[in-house]
Amino acid sequence: MDQKKLADECITTIRCLAMDAVQNANSGHPGTPMALAPAAFVLWNDIMKYNPDNPKWVDRDRFVLSNGHASMLQYAMLYITGYDISIEDIKQFRQWDSITPGHPENYLTPGVETTTGPLGQGFMNAVGMAMAEAHLSARFNTKKFPVVDHHTYVFTSDGDFMEGASHEAASLAGHIGLGKLVCLYDDNHISIEGETELTYSDDKKKRFEAYHWHVIDLGEKANDIQAIRAAFEEAKKVTDKPSLIILRTHIAYGAPNKQDTKEAHGSALGEEEVAKTKEFYGWPGKETFRVPDDVLIHMRKALDRGRNAQKQWQNMFSEYKKEEHQLADVFQESLDQDLREDWDKNIQMYGTGDGKVATRNVSSGFVNAVKGTVPWLIGGSADLAPSTKTLMDDMPYMSRDTYEGKNIDWGVRELAMCGTASGIMLHGGLRPYVSTFFIFTDYARPAIRLAALMKLPVIYVMTHDSIGLGEDGPTHQPIEHLASMRAMPNMTVIRPADANEALMAWEIALKRKKEGPTMLVLTRQKLPVFNRENLASASEVDKGAYVISPEIGDSPDLIIIASGSEVHLALEAQTELNGEGVDARVVSMPSWELFEEQDRSYREKVLPSDITSRIAIEAGSSFGWEKWIGTHGKVIGIDHFGASAPYEENFKHFGFTVNNIVRQAQSQLVQVS
Repeated sequence: MDQKKLADECITTIRCLAMDAVQNANSGHPGTPMALAPAAFVLWNDIMKYNPDNPKWVDRDRFVLSNGHASMLQYAMLYITGYDISIEDIKQFRQWDSITPGHPENYLTPGVETTTGPLGQGFMNAVGMAMAEAHLSARFNTKKFPVVDHHTYVFTSDGDFMEGASHEAASLAGHIGLGKLVCLYDDNHISIEGETELTYSDDKKKRFEAYHWHVIDLGEKANDIQAIRAAFEEAKKVTDKPSLIILRTHIAYGAPNKQDTKEAHGSALGEEEVAKTKEFYGWPGKETFRVPDDVLIHMRKALDRGRNAQKQWQNMFSEYKKEEHQLADVFQESLDQDLREDWDKNIQMYGTGDGKVATRNVSSGFVNAVKGTVPWLIGGSADLAPSTKTLMDDMPYMSRDTYEGKNIDWGVRELAMCGTASGIMLHGGLRPYVSTFFIFTDYARPAIRLAALMKLPVIYVMTHDSIGLGEDGPTHQPIEHLASMRAMPNMTVIRPADANEALMAWEIALKRKKEGPTMLVLTRQKLPVFNRENLASASEVDKGAYVISPEIGDSPDLIIIASGSEVHLALEAQTELNGEGVDARVVSMPSWELFEEQDRSYREKVLPSDITSRIAIEAGSSFGWEKWIGTHGKVIGIDHFGASAPYEENFKHFGFTVNNIVRQAQSQLVQVS
């Protein structure tokens, strides 16, 4: 068989696998895989560097399907190129317990780099992957040993580019000049409601050129594999800016009644339409999941190519370790992300003599104390480093001229910041932290949610944690945000009560590698440093909640639970209550999630079930606290928006005072008795 016929057969195989899988499931998106099959064939057959035997090989090219509804395109490519995915897996598309879910999930399917589906997210992840590659190559490559040298390829759709996320990420990528990022835009003119002209008339070429991208507009060449191959090769040669390839495709190409229709986007074509489409392709109409032997033989040459590419890299890396052993050691350390024995040698615990300290300032001190001993830590803020205190002193910003910079200013792009941070984490070799005001998690939540879904140990440093930020007022004062983030699966929220709890919170975040993201919720206002001679050690923070100040007698009359800045109020109230003959226990509860990880006996020790008189104090929504205070407890919280005033006034007027806590405690005791 000549090469053109073989290529056509491979492309038809991809198209028909997508049609058959969607039809078999009676659910899915067949049209886009059918349209993009030639581009996918070219990329996986001629362009990309990958090893199906080892999907996690460090120097592989990354592929991201941002238009994740086209997941069958990726599953078909993974299967025919030899990844650990079978034809039976293809037949189980979208079924219970399959590794071929409706949208790509990186923790389920070998070869899937990231979880996509919400449009724009994969594009942001790809930008982050390219950022990580640029940074690591600048730090660890030598002229003789380019140990980090690969590209990131991402397929996108109209929906991706309509989402604001793509604007943020494209602007950032162009500004930094990520020359190893190549994006193919599937310009098929169709969205769920109909033709995109209903709502979308951007000039994509001008838009991306304005973002400082290299743009190749292929026009009506979606089936011209030579033109597509040339476009990818041209994009690879442009090293000072990312590249966009615009490809005018036809959704459900070849379907006589469904091509270029909205119906082909998100529904099975129907058995009759599938048969007619296969007839158009010259394919047996009634045979399903057909994969000719010559297609598998040809496409699975990727196995030998991948093994050889990785072997060559491994040989180079062996020489690298001999000749550049110090660089190699740090590179391996960065890949493993294990902490050195002396990683914390520059960290100093706080004492009462240090006065009051805002936990955002403690965070700054921590980052700067470990910047030299944790080489894989990188991060910054959404243009708020002076306020969130997240800058690594005496280190450059990442830029097109200094990719090795470990400070990142994401600009006022909270969503892109968190989406690209996930991409950096997914790439490997770096642990990103990101920062903004806690209120602005509203702008970042979709990316944070996907990081939690993937259990990525990204560290979120969220400051200005409550009405305590003061004069900026209710637009900047988070109320429902703690409850919202605590509701997110796989998310660990830590709201430390003083400087030493904040140090422990950072340590916990660094040590959590597989459990999911950690969100540190920190204060703007200064907090007293607890006298630990009289209180439990801050090392107890890793248990999520602990008895910071016990009762005097054998059993407490009342348990006061608090987090963050409210713990010192609880301790002062305990003193007042003790003076009135009420034996109170104070529990510092910086993290619900960490507390829930403890065994039942420990949880019972901290919050004995027979002590039903309980008060929770937190300058946020009361939602969810009933889990810890029970049906008889009270919450001193805030279930309305705040006000613009000095933080002391806010706390006073909204009831976060020692007098109010004591009054509520006395009322609680009377009510329970």
